[in-house]
Amino acid sequence: MVSISSNLLFIAFILYLASILFYGGSIKSKKESKEQKGANKWGKIAVFLTVVGFISQLGYFFTRWIAAGHTPVSNMFEYTTFFSMALVGAFIVIYFIYKTTLLGLFTMPVAILVIAYASMFPSDITPLIPALQSYWLSIHVTTAAIGEGILSVSFAAGLIYLVKVIDQTKTNKRTFWLEMVMFSMVTVLGFVAVSVGFSAAGYHEKFKWIDKNNNEAVVEYTMPALVGPHAGELTTKGAFKPLVSVPTVINAKKLNTVIWSLVGGILLYGIIRLIIRKRIAAALQPFVKNIKLDFVDEISYRSVLIGFPVFTLGALIFAMIWAQLAWTKFWSWDPKEDWALITFLFYAAFLHLRMSKGWHGEKSAWLAVIGFVIIMFNLVAVNLVIAGLHSYAGS
Repeated sequence: MVSISSNLLFIAFILYLASILFYGGSIKSKKESKEQKGANKWGKIAVFLTVVGFISQLGYFFTRWIAAGHTPVSNMFEYTTFFSMALVGAFIVIYFIYKTTLLGLFTMPVAILVIAYASMFPSDITPLIPALQSYWLSIHVTTAAIGEGILSVSFAAGLIYLVKVIDQTKTNKRTFWLEMVMFSMVTVLGFVAVSVGFSAAGYHEKFKWIDKNNNEAVVEYTMPALVGPHAGELTTKGAFKPLVSVPTVINAKKLNTVIWSLVGGILLYGIIRLIIRKRIAAALQPFVKNIKLDFVDEISYRSVLIGFPVFTLGALIFAMIWAQLAWTKFWSWDPKEDWALITFLFYAAFLHLRMSKGWHGEKSAWLAVIGFVIIMFNLVAVNLVIAGLHSYAGS
């Protein structure tokens, strides 16, 4: 059953990857006058591949659920793959409402990057720890992930708006920050490339260190340790000695992975820029030249309007109910809880500024992009680097 589950996820990944080519072909062959009239042949193939891929990923989710005996959202691999599925599902629903294939061209690469990111974590099925043995795990985590998936569609629409409206012939703050968004996405690929590279080389090193409970522990690195654990002693002969050590509140191994990801991202981004000889955002502009700005602005806003209450329900309300039942207090100022609250406050401000202050168009698009950055910071930095009650199984 586990192998079937893994194969279904791989099939979904390949289908999503193939769909991007057809979404691109659809945009290239479509006129603006036809944008609201549904997809052409290329677009229909792209949407078909996306739907089949989503069904395959649903198959992965349920077969893994059967194999594990619990909802597969209990570690980084499981949660991140579910988040990607929620994102694709949200896109499919919004596509059939608005009939725009351009949204797929920007949404599916994000879904692929999320799955690729998930694949770098241990995928073994392990028993739930006592604190997670509750039906509230399924309710809280899946609802929060679905909300984040819908909000991520808002990011894709906002990104389309910015790529369309920002003049790439000039160098200013707008072009700089838009390119930083592109660089961040490339960094995920850098993380995958670095992880695969060191894994293929069979690199590993071990440390003895003192954890936050002042107990001696052992940790194994699969990448050279630029950052070492607190009071760490390298026990692997000939291995790379860490440049610095960090306090116990920070997960040194995972921070080390993040740093290597940035290194890989910088190198990969440099290679891409050498090949295309322009900003990535500038290279994408031909794909969005026929899109109507009001159209993508509406999609971005509607996605937040739907995703915000779903996220609030899952990440805050259901989470507080579970916390009260599990730990007899509904809030403990855990880093994950704090960032869920920050995310809630940000999107509440988004809707307030949109409805009361008239922040439409480019301002709204920037807010959608910033919101996604907050979501990804929560997923990556808070889960991986900062130790807390919500720290998932690591890399």
